[in-house]
Order: sequence, then C-alpha cells, then structure tokens
Amino acid sequence: MGAAQDKLVVALYGLGWAGVKKLPEPAAVALGRRIADFAWKRRGKSVLRLESNLARVVPDAGPERLRELSRAGMRSYMRYWMESFRLPTMATDRFGTDVEFKDEHILREALASGRGVVVALPHLANWDLAGAWAIGHVGVPFTTVAERLKPESLYDRFVAYRESLGMEVLPHSGGAAFGTLARRLRSGGLVCLVADRDLSASGVEVDFFGSTARMPAGPALLAQQTGAVLLPATLSYGETPKMYGRIHPEVEVPKTGTRAEKTTAMTQQVADAFAWGIAEHPEDWHMLQRLWLDDLEERTDAGERTQ
Repeated sequence: MGAAQDKLVVALYGLGWAGVKKLPEPAAVALGRRIADFAWKRRGKSVLRLESNLARVVPDAGPERLRELSRAGMRSYMRYWMESFRLPTMATDRFGTDVEFKDEHILREALASGRGVVVALPHLANWDLAGAWAIGHVGVPFTTVAERLKPESLYDRFVAYRESLGMEVLPHSGGAAFGTLARRLRSGGLVCLVADRDLSASGVEVDFFGSTARMPAGPALLAQQTGAVLLPATLSYGETPKMYGRIHPEVEVPKTGTRAEKTTAMTQQVADAFAWGIAEHPEDWHMLQRLWLDDLEERTDAGERTQ
C-alpha cells in the first residue's frame, strides 16, 4: 500500500468515525445495508472468500443458498462497522438491554473466583460491543490484543477507539503482550482475545468443520501458565439493536500430557465451541480471509503471499 493510498484509507475511516456516529440509528442501519449490498453485488475477492468459507460451514448449501448467506454476511459485517463507529456515543445503560448473554453467571462466578479469566471469541457479530458490555454491564475492565494495521495511523485510531471504551489494548507484535496478559490474569483480571484465526503461523492445528485450521495457542497457554479460567464465548445478532451471546463452560487444563498436548486439546475444545456458535449463525461470522490450511497452501502454491 503506497503513501497516497494509506492517506485515503485513513481519511475514509476518519470520515466513518466522525460522520456515522452523528447519524440517527435507523439512518446508520440503512447506510450499512446499502454499502453491504453494493459490495456484495460487486462479487469482489472478500465476498468470494466469505462464500468459500461459508461453504465449509454449511456443506449442503447450494450456490443460491451460499449467495443468500454471503449477502446476509456482508450486511452483518457492515452492521459491525456501523455499530462500532457509534459505540463511543452509546449510553452505557443500553449494554444491559441491547446485549443478552446466556449463562452469564459462568463469567461472573469465574471472575469472583479471583483466578483471572481468559475469554476467547471468534469473529462473530460485534466483539467490540461484547467488550463494551463487559465493561458497562458486568463492570469489569479488561485487556486485549490488537493486530497491527497498516498504515500505522489507522492502527493508532483503532487503539484510541477501543481505549475510549475502557479497554487496555496491547499490540499483537513485539513479543511483550503475553507477559503483560499473564500479569493481568495473576492479579485476577479479565483478558478477552479474538482467537479463531492464527496471526503468528505458530498456532495449534485443530479440526474445524471437518478440515484442518490453525488457531492461536495463547488462550490455552495463558490458562496453563497462570491458572486462569478459560471460557469460550460466541455471539449472534438479533433484530437491530439486539445482540446475543453465550458463555460456554470452562475449558479445563488436562491432568496428563505434555504442555504441547494439553495446549492442543484445550485449543480443540475452544474450536469446537466456536464451531457450535458459527454453525448456529453462519451469517454473523465475519471471516473474509483464508483460514483452512489447504486454502493457505493452495495460495502459497500459486506463488501468492498467504494472509
């Protein structure tokens, strides 16, 4: 990405943050749908990749059903952005009415135990809204990790936005994040990690919808090293403005096996919880990148850089 394109991307995101949050909610919803439908009709790489991913999640879906799902998926994805642009201006009392979590008591009891809690989520619905719910409704600040975006000024905007919601945001790169997360957990804190796509190429191979994918080892390693409670969580959208979630049962550290074997077993359990949530609401899974290893290898064989 060149300098001129960098500036354009930053300007467009800046326009979103400045402009969308000033729109009435119905107008923001309508704008998001128009943008989503325009992108869907263009049939670009992201839309085609989304359909390819959804074909694994819903293997019996024919071409027409996949197109319906990808259209709904793009609308869900743009809903995420419209909501995220508006989150800093949302009244905190809405987090208790617009967001409902099944088995919320599992999270509250884990936090009360003082062991520290790692919540692992996939790219379902609006994970930023879920974070705002944890802060505004449950009353617990938390630490998370963000992928470094290019250009750097765009990454800085994302960090500032999430910090404005009350999150502590650490950069994914640099190597210091794991130690900071471990310290937060040992002091009884909450760590939330989006964990359905490995960004380090050193993740754990798991069975995911019948094929091999690689997911981050971090949540399982943190639970082993600190004694924290590891809880998968999944999300889904209802009619605007409702979002629903589920806190899944604790993924416990196996009593036997090597560290690597324990990490693999725990990450597989997290992947299974993610698969449950994604299969329930495939249209809300915002995975517009390659995920499964055979897709990544196919791209590498073609001489392209994996993503």
